[in-house]
Amino acid sequence: MAVNAFDVVVLGGGPGGYVAAIRAAQLGMTTAVVERTHLGGICLNWGCVPTKALLRSSEIHHLLHGLELHGIRLGEISLDLGRMVQRSRDVAERLKNGVRYLLKKNGVAVFEGHGRLGGPGRVSIDGQPERELSAKHVILATGARARSLPGIEPDGERIWTYMEALVPSILPGSLVVVGAGAVGVEFASFYRDLGVEVSLVEEMDRVLPTEDEEISAFASRVFAKQGMNIHTSTAVTAVALREDGVLVTVEGPEGSREMPAERVLLAVGITGNVEDIGLEGTRVEVERGHVVVNPWLETGEKGVYAVGDLVGPPWLAHKAMHEGVVCAERIAGLETRPVNVQAIPRCVYSRPQIASIGLTEREALEQGRKVRIGRFPYAGNGKAVALGETDGLVKTLFDAESGELIGAHLIGAEVTELIQGFAIAMTLKATADQLLDVVFPHPTLSETMRESILSALGRAIHV
Repeated sequence: MAVNAFDVVVLGGGPGGYVAAIRAAQLGMTTAVVERTHLGGICLNWGCVPTKALLRSSEIHHLLHGLELHGIRLGEISLDLGRMVQRSRDVAERLKNGVRYLLKKNGVAVFEGHGRLGGPGRVSIDGQPERELSAKHVILATGARARSLPGIEPDGERIWTYMEALVPSILPGSLVVVGAGAVGVEFASFYRDLGVEVSLVEEMDRVLPTEDEEISAFASRVFAKQGMNIHTSTAVTAVALREDGVLVTVEGPEGSREMPAERVLLAVGITGNVEDIGLEGTRVEVERGHVVVNPWLETGEKGVYAVGDLVGPPWLAHKAMHEGVVCAERIAGLETRPVNVQAIPRCVYSRPQIASIGLTEREALEQGRKVRIGRFPYAGNGKAVALGETDGLVKTLFDAESGELIGAHLIGAEVTELIQGFAIAMTLKATADQLLDVVFPHPTLSETMRESILSALGRAIHV
């Protein structure tokens, strides 16, 4: 058996893993990544990136049907689903190759195969030939996978996970999306914009249940206006396969009912990939499907760390990347700061987009905080009106005593780009008065941010 010695071995080549490896290599440590399927992980290959490519295609399809509003007339618009899907796969492949290049550029060794802890300072790899790596430090970055509902197993044909939803061979006439979190809402938006009859089923009492309640309510109204059928406080109890599709049985406020559809998509959350990675016999703790770590991403086993989706929510690629950097710098002995989960922006790339950071209004009040709340509608913004994108709202929360920004919640066109302004403000612990010293360009959507801040102080101008 060949043995290779490194300072750091990273188990998993997704966003958290490859970024941790590159940063470790930059800091002068000999580093290796072990990846069993695709560099870039689920995010790059089957999540964040290809879904955004598909959503861009459906957005263009939607925009083309509104061109007459802008004085442009086209002939009949047709869909080439195969080309649309292929483009999303090409985008993912291009970026995967980019990750491979970056690892090579930084001198990171890449081993293909299934890796697992093989004892203190050891990682074994299944493959041809079988190898074992030794390392002073091991970073677990094995990610997570989609959950299933009890008794309802995806079959890849009529009962989908996100993977089948990304590469459909046909466009179904009707689709039931089970779960109205970020993944469910994004796919619901994609398929609805392509003309599919979409029913969105959520067990909680609202769509996007982790978002601010006001934003959730706004999103629900817009989705309903777009033609989505929304069923909240509703649980799926069974899915029966039929010759022409599926029959979904749900239990909701009106009792039990059946919903026929051509396809059903399960989007009910994820669980960490903690199995078969050698945790047995170690001091690594697992709770509710995720590895337990301290603020420095250290597990209970000396020399073993964990980052990304494996360690739990929020399940975001940018959170994983940041954790990868913090972890590598901690190993190198640099002075660094723990990840502040409250200052991590959350984004949903539906139409309209949703983005948020910090505390929701309910969370702030439950903490006993006195808050100043500002709101500004897209309908009052010149750029939004010019774009024809007036469905939107920016909501900001400030601590009434300190004036510090403690939360921001946005829905509307391009809010996933706007949210970073609030992320910088929260990281710098900026107050409302300090933010109002910033001059926002006109006409831009970013002016909604300023107006929302003014609103929190009772000084809004354009509403």
